[in-house]
Amino acid sequence: QVQLVESGGGLVQAGGSLRLSCAASGLTSRRYAMGWFRQAPGKEREFVAAISWSGDSTDYADVVKGRFTISRDNANGKNTVYLQMNSLKPEDTAVYYCAADFRANSDYASRFQSRYEYWGQGTQVTISS
Repeated sequence: QVQLVESGGGLVQAGGSLRLSCAASGLTSRRYAMGWFRQAPGKEREFVAAISWSGDSTDYADVVKGRFTISRDNANGKNTVYLQMNSLKPEDTAVYYCAADFRANSDYASRFQSRYEYWGQGTQVTISS
């Protein structure tokens, strides 16, 4: 059973930083790309960032490029993906979800939600002005 569990959300002031984590379990010996998405109140869920299995390919939404960094740690079965978020803005307020794409090859990372088969439960990020 594949499980993705996000953590690290919270309330910070504008200009601050947060680091989200997504721990994956039930994925032993499988390779998968990972993505972060977010959904603000009253809005559609949108792409934030994605990273390939190898970590060599990353993709970012324009609105977060230069402020957010996605990374992953596959060593020793850790299976954790991170989203470092700096220079946060009130418009970054949303529930953040991580997701896994098992159909990607080692160097592919998609920004399309339809690619992702497994999703976490989400973690709330709130940025105050």
